[in-house]
Amino acid sequence: MKSFRKELFFQIPSRRGFVNITSQVADCIRESSIREGLVLVNAMHITASVFINDDESGLHHDYEIWLEKLAPHEPVSQYLHNVGEDNADAHMKRQIMGREVVVAVTEGKLDFGTWEQIFYGEFDGRRRKRVLVKIIGE
Repeated sequence: MKSFRKELFFQIPSRRGFVNITSQVADCIRESSIREGLVLVNAMHITASVFINDDESGLHHDYEIWLEKLAPHEPVSQYLHNVGEDNADAHMKRQIMGREVVVAVTEGKLDFGTWEQIFYGEFDGRRRKRVLVKIIGE
């Protein structure tokens, strides 16, 4: 069995944002030369997420509204974590959206269901963060 590891880096200029990283993960699979196996993609920062869903702008807008209702950014004083910080909501949003995804690799390609894409979700941006891509297989 072979393994491959690569880090992807993101710096979102705003506090929150979603980036479709499917093509970057597919590039990693090609670079790995692994034809059959699994790919793990995970956010290596506690206020960012990796998830799978549809690449549709209305859905992304709905996520923004829904996440803000579940873990509102303001008032920042509502969170004990925010003594000297202002990102407690980002930790909670990450918890909701998840840390990582695992996708099958079949014939050298991501083996997705209909409309599935991989996204990087940022909840406390404006600084450089990384995502790990780890591929195992033959």
